[in-house]
Amino acid sequence: MTTSTPTKLKTSAMIASFADPGQRTAPAPFGHALADLARTNERVVGLSADLAKYTDMHIFRNAHPERFFQMGMAEQLLFGAAAGMAEVGLVPFASTYSVFAARRAYDFICLDIAEPNLNVNIIGGLPGLTTGYGPSHQATEDIAIFRGTPNLTIIDPCDSVDIAAAVPQMAATPGPTYLRLLRGNVPTVLDEYDYTFELGKAKVVRPGNDVLLISSGLMTMRALQTAERLAADNIDVAVLHAPTIKPFDEDTVLRELDTPRLALTLENHTTVGGLFETVASALVRHGSTRQVHAVALPDKFLAAGALPTLHQRYGLATDAICARIQGLL
Repeated sequence: MTTSTPTKLKTSAMIASFADPGQRTAPAPFGHALADLARTNERVVGLSADLAKYTDMHIFRNAHPERFFQMGMAEQLLFGAAAGMAEVGLVPFASTYSVFAARRAYDFICLDIAEPNLNVNIIGGLPGLTTGYGPSHQATEDIAIFRGTPNLTIIDPCDSVDIAAAVPQMAATPGPTYLRLLRGNVPTVLDEYDYTFELGKAKVVRPGNDVLLISSGLMTMRALQTAERLAADNIDVAVLHAPTIKPFDEDTVLRELDTPRLALTLENHTTVGGLFETVASALVRHGSTRQVHAVALPDKFLAAGALPTLHQRYGLATDAICARIQGLL
């Protein structure tokens, strides 16, 4: 008699891409989109706090070295300098990890950038549960922190298609923007659907009559996977992608919720202060008693470990989402 030994995930799985094996990906979509934009917009500049390689800013740096500024491990200086550049008419994109932008440099972003409403584009890597390196690197509450900041636009892109389209729109939009960056080999998903990213708009990517999934970020990819799997059980699932968390497209979301379908929000963020509470707030303010269920990270500091294991443990994996919906139905 022989027994099989479970495959052990290596430490590298803590920082691995969340893409599934064999899934189509695009390398460094943010870096390439920014480098392309700079070829036609001479006001675009890039800054990083010693993390250019790990936020895909190195693509821009290599293409436009004279317009790249390495600020060192000093996130407050990073955003203060970006504010000064915006004051004189440049369009800065400043990249670091989301945890450092939201936690360490919040006051500088709030008072130097948001209060004067400057066109500074904050690029935050490792948003939510996209690293296994524990609470010091997992920005599970970044949207909650930034949603209360006046003038600040918040974008949670799904894939390489969203990111490539968002970059030029960010540069062309007055005021500051925070982008939750997916880096490295980023899945390419939305090109298979009749979808185009539009800043401030939520869009139905897939129609369905039984279940409505309202999702943002990488969870839209998981929502679409869930819809495909449940179709085999004759469960018709709609996916509404809301890549802009602020300003939020309440009109579209509330219109889609005005049906008897089972409704859930899906987000790579804590249940506190993110997509779920944004949707719930819109419903309450419009006098609706519509029930919506949340697929989100718990209100706690998460464990360290391999990303596939953590996504399954905390309910973000496609298997877990399918089981949740089947249980609710």
